[in-house]
Amino acid sequence: MTVVGPFGLSVRDQALEADVQAGMAAVEEGLLAATKSEVPFITGAAQHLVRAGGKRFRPLLVMLAAQFGDPYAPGVVPSAVVVELTHLATLYHDDVMDEAEVRRGVDSANSRWGNSVAVLTGDFLFARASHILADLGPEAVRIQAEAFERLVTGQILETAGPRDGRDPVEHYLDVLSGKTGSLMAVACRFGAMMSGADETVVDVLTQYGERLGVAFQLADDVLDIASDSHESGKTPGTDLREGIATLPVLHLRERAERLGLPEDLALCALLDSDLTDDARHAEALAGLRVHPALEQARRDTIRYAEDARAALAPLPECGARASLMELCDAVVHRAG
Repeated sequence: MTVVGPFGLSVRDQALEADVQAGMAAVEEGLLAATKSEVPFITGAAQHLVRAGGKRFRPLLVMLAAQFGDPYAPGVVPSAVVVELTHLATLYHDDVMDEAEVRRGVDSANSRWGNSVAVLTGDFLFARASHILADLGPEAVRIQAEAFERLVTGQILETAGPRDGRDPVEHYLDVLSGKTGSLMAVACRFGAMMSGADETVVDVLTQYGERLGVAFQLADDVLDIASDSHESGKTPGTDLREGIATLPVLHLRERAERLGLPEDLALCALLDSDLTDDARHAEALAGLRVHPALEQARRDTIRYAEDARAALAPLPECGARASLMELCDAVVHRAG
């Protein structure tokens, strides 16, 4: 049983495995070509995270979704390159906003070259993605533009916080739908659409991608607290240090407000303190790692992954459907 894709996804269908492997290899070549500039410095900065590796989760979704039509259709690989370039560009920008020092197990671009270079490199990647999109037709451009608007809106809403009277957990889940779910949905939509799959199949896979995207980000939230940097490839507790309340923190605050337990209130007070102090940051991480709020966030991850699995029900049984279902299990496993 050969392993392909992120999280050690195993593909039992040999023909499907060959298609996915070939598609992912072509995407890798496409990423290197798209990030090459006549200016060597720009090439180095643009390829920094490409060469660092990563799960290539979104291109994998494109390849699997394309199996419901013609997986060799000419738009499949370029659309996978587009979604991964867009994702990579957001990472450059995210690391600037988060002041992150590590990404994918290497120095972040901002810590190596400074914020200006990191932001401009992200912009360069967006430009290259747009260039490829132009050859895929106006419908693809429109879909990508709408998804990008949702992605940016989600990021802004995360920064602004919930409006008065809005449940913080509901607000946060809406943020994740935009920030992460939108691009995962586009990956599935592009794969199915570019392969010429039936419109009903395109809609099913789009819904699946959105739900899986939220589960994926929730798993990331759990990993940010529960894992070390070797496991996650980035600095643990980055969101904590920046004062970003992810789902485990939101569940803690809700529990503290509802039950008023001294230990919960004390941990909330610690989270509200200056966590740029390494000792306080380490104490906050340790407290959350053993708190029931982390387990509650794991349960939410499982729920969204199960919702994604359920969305696949209308699709015919085949190797691609089985692999998409296995991705749901892999996301849950990733959250522990």
